[in-house]
Amino acid sequence: MTAFVDFDQVWLAYNEELLKKEQFAVQDITLKMQRGEFVAIVGPSGCGKSTFMKLATGLKMPSRGTILIDGKQVTGPLKITGMAFQSSSLLPWRTTLENVLLPLEIVEPHRSQFKARRAEYVEKARTLLASVGLGGYEDKFPWQLSGGMQQRASICRALIHEPKMLLLDEPFGALDAFTREELWCILRDLWAAQRFNVILVTHDLREAVFLADTVYVMSRSPGRMLVERRIDIPRPRPLELTYGKEFTDLVLELREHIGAIRKPVGAAPVEIAQ
Repeated sequence: MTAFVDFDQVWLAYNEELLKKEQFAVQDITLKMQRGEFVAIVGPSGCGKSTFMKLATGLKMPSRGTILIDGKQVTGPLKITGMAFQSSSLLPWRTTLENVLLPLEIVEPHRSQFKARRAEYVEKARTLLASVGLGGYEDKFPWQLSGGMQQRASICRALIHEPKMLLLDEPFGALDAFTREELWCILRDLWAAQRFNVILVTHDLREAVFLADTVYVMSRSPGRMLVERRIDIPRPRPLELTYGKEFTDLVLELREHIGAIRKPVGAAPVEIAQ
């Protein structure tokens, strides 16, 4: 089976000077992601998780190695992806509905069809907003929404153009625990219904285990994929399972890997299992 995302021995230095010095942000990343798979990337701060995301979207080109996505070599920014970040980045002068519609106004082929198909697109946005509990909030401005509501709108904006891959960089990191868990379930249900690929960068190991099919642990900088952990907990996954032993054992196992990576330089080496 051909992988949907295929990183083959990918290295990245951020400029020519760093490349000459062999100073890489990420090194020797080989990773295959099947169509419809949900992957989470975890690791210590500064390990290269966000750099990996830039490579996966085509915002950065590898210094060495190749990246294939959907069977094509990545040579520039991809149109088949949607993105959401820790900050919702909603435009304050646009309503919730107008914010969600934004990608359809700027991404082809929707851009050239936007005026003619506006009514259809508006209905699509309303349906998507209703699916995440924002029905009735279409005409509210971002400052009238809670942080959790803003993130729901941000995810809708990332999905409105039906991308093949959704990239999430700490999307729930600034939210309280209850709101965060609520949004886990919303994302779980959206993914189950549409089966787009997801790459989630997170510091929250519970979040990674609850949502992902596979969790990758990155080393400290320069970032490498040290651990690939398949999450074999059956789906659908109710939130209650996060209190069970199988779940907590997986979280603790990943935490041990992170702890080993974070040991001070000069400490006794720790063998990290693959």
